[in-house]
Amino acid sequence: MYVFGSGVLIGTPSGGSPINFGLAQEVTLNIATTTKALYGQNNFPVAVGSGTRKMSGKAKLARISGQALGNLFFGVNPSAGGVQTQFGETTSVPAVSPFTYTTTFHANFIGDQGVIYASTGLPLKAVASSPAVGQYSVSGGVYTFSSADAGASVLISYTYSVAGSGESLLVTTQLIGPSITFSANLFASDPTTGKQFSLFLFNCVAEKLAFGTKLEDFVMPELDFQCFANASGQVCQLNFGDAA
Repeated sequence: MYVFGSGVLIGTPSGGSPINFGLAQEVTLNIATTTKALYGQNNFPVAVGSGTRKMSGKAKLARISGQALGNLFFGVNPSAGGVQTQFGETTSVPAVSPFTYTTTFHANFIGDQGVIYASTGLPLKAVASSPAVGQYSVSGGVYTFSSADAGASVLISYTYSVAGSGESLLVTTQLIGPSITFSANLFASDPTTGKQFSLFLFNCVAEKLAFGTKLEDFVMPELDFQCFANASGQVCQLNFGDAA
């Protein structure tokens, strides 16, 4: 049979609910076996013994899923809400006292992320209070500037909390030892017959998570995992839609 496309990858954490990894772009599985060769007087071995085996995989994903990353890699259930960044909110320092600006999301303000002059892109310096020219102070989402900067256009960036949408993962340090296990089911179809090929992995542990941004491209997290036997000694099962 033939198999086309990246297929669908579903992971099920131990004791949890199945989770679609999210728009899998590429899934690879590698099985390696250690061998030991026995040599005599000739340059080719007379026997080769097979030793331990290792099965590992990698999934490249196009959808960033808090459920998948939280439950399959970090072992953390996502919480409702999160933190967002307001980048470059445009305003001008008032021409008259008080020389303050109240940000759009001041009610949920978390932290300052910097202020720059709109005309030059040069940064202003944050101070605790009584800012001089080229400086500012901030408290509770209200920015205070120097009278010497009156009328200047500035861009303000800051973080704020969002309770009504999205989700977040708070990762904390844990004792070493315990691992997060999950089973995985990868399936795809033969485009000529519609018959399905599938691969079921009984026990997996995620061992690496990587993702990076790129100009004019999508972020695609990569999750590396290792497979091992379950209590019944089962490692994986391959299923073929035809008997060829």
